[in-house]
Amino acid sequence: MRAPSLRAKALPFQVRNDRVTNWLGPDEWQAVALSLKVALWATVLSLPPGILAAYALARWRFPGWTLLNGLVHLPLVLPPVVTGYLLLLTFGTRGPVGAFLEQTFGIVLAFRWTGAALAAAVMAFPLLVRAIRLSIEAVDPRLEQAAATLGASRAWVFVTVTLPLVLPGILAGMVLGFAKAMGEFGATITFVSNIPGETRTVPSAIYAFLQVPGGEAAAWRLVIVSVILALGALALSEVLARRVGRRIAGREEGA
Repeated sequence: MRAPSLRAKALPFQVRNDRVTNWLGPDEWQAVALSLKVALWATVLSLPPGILAAYALARWRFPGWTLLNGLVHLPLVLPPVVTGYLLLLTFGTRGPVGAFLEQTFGIVLAFRWTGAALAAAVMAFPLLVRAIRLSIEAVDPRLEQAAATLGASRAWVFVTVTLPLVLPGILAGMVLGFAKAMGEFGATITFVSNIPGETRTVPSAIYAFLQVPGGEAAAWRLVIVSVILALGALALSEVLARRVGRRIAGREEGA
């Protein structure tokens, strides 16, 4: 009886080692990297208008207040596919805004990763605004009024008084927006399709893997990565919010 060769004995170990070192394939890593890129840009770009909209809804009363409130929260109640289709009609190459951007600046959003960032930002915007708005409403208006009586302008009062106090809410809104952008699927796939290397984010990759035989393992790996990233973002937000809260409390005690 012939003894098994050393190569035959080493083969199973080599396969297991490759599975450990290459847990995610190139296509999966590409989807994860693109999702992080899209979610980061979506959060950064939606933050300034989100703070402005949250402050307007929390502090101002004007004739178009109800309309603004409805527009801000509209992506929460509309089907994501409808939101993506509206984005395609507006920012597509034949849409009014998309045609203007292409002809004037050479910017194309449809079927590009930049369009995926736009779609993710639109879907994450209501969560971002709501978290910041609740934080602004929790600030005592008398603090802002006291600063105004000392001669500070409204913008300076917001920068020096309101903004530091609502910083935990801003961090919470950014985390919620980032998590929503990471998981956005319906609006993204409708607006920018599912193009590998260009618009295929983690949710789109999971959907694509589930459509082919034997793709369940890759889909499960991406699901695990999504859960890890979401939990990591939430943990980081808690740490940052606590540090900011302690710093604010220390300043108030020192004052």
